[in-house]
Amino acid sequence: MTATDELLFEREGAIGVITLNRPQARNALTFAMYERLAELCRDTESLGVKALIVTGAGDKAFAAGTDIAQFRGFTTEQHALDYEAKIDAVLGAVETCPLPTVAAISGACTGGGAAIAAACDLRIASTDLKFGFPIARTLGNCLSVANLARLAALLGAGRTREILFTSRLVGAEEALAAGLISEVLADHDSLMARARALAAQLTEQAPLTLRATKEGLRRLVQPGIEDSDLIVSCYTSEDFREGLEAFLAKRKPNWQGR
Repeated sequence: MTATDELLFEREGAIGVITLNRPQARNALTFAMYERLAELCRDTESLGVKALIVTGAGDKAFAAGTDIAQFRGFTTEQHALDYEAKIDAVLGAVETCPLPTVAAISGACTGGGAAIAAACDLRIASTDLKFGFPIARTLGNCLSVANLARLAALLGAGRTREILFTSRLVGAEEALAAGLISEVLADHDSLMARARALAAQLTEQAPLTLRATKEGLRRLVQPGIEDSDLIVSCYTSEDFREGLEAFLAKRKPNWQGR
């Protein structure tokens, strides 16, 4: 499959629908998919729409993070820094997209998928939502400060710390109570119907008001803290390599703390 096949864009009148399209891999994201998503969010004038829906193919997952096999090529500090810089750039493109964005989430929404959803303006989900970043249990990498800031703004610093420390996944009712999502729908079909209705409503709002609100809220949590030392310490560790190979081998990692 090409990047275009793996990340689809369809125009439905004034609404654009972006679909993460690797259902056989629970829509795990390749680097090309990240780049295509950023491209769509940056170049909105050519799309001919007034609002965007981001969703995953099928009803099992929005996106189960980055395709883990791609990490096998990480051998240097620069690989880690470049990866997190790339992800921050992609999430920045989603966050600063001139159009209002709605994440329509079914099932697993983890890792990079959860980060994309968090960067969207509005989030709605079906009852089978499982949201989180189980990296302390699986890979042993870390989130950038920019990513942590987005999560803390949505969930609060305490809950963000708790879900990262315990690797647990947040369900739909908790996500609704916490303000992470605004609505819970019964199933995937009703989720997509509501996403389209919500996006249609957004197309009728004053676009400059929406853009100013987005940018103002973003500036409230824009971090200015250096995090390269944190990224390098995780991605170049023996534990990260162990977590990667254990994940791919479907076994429990043996953490050593180095």
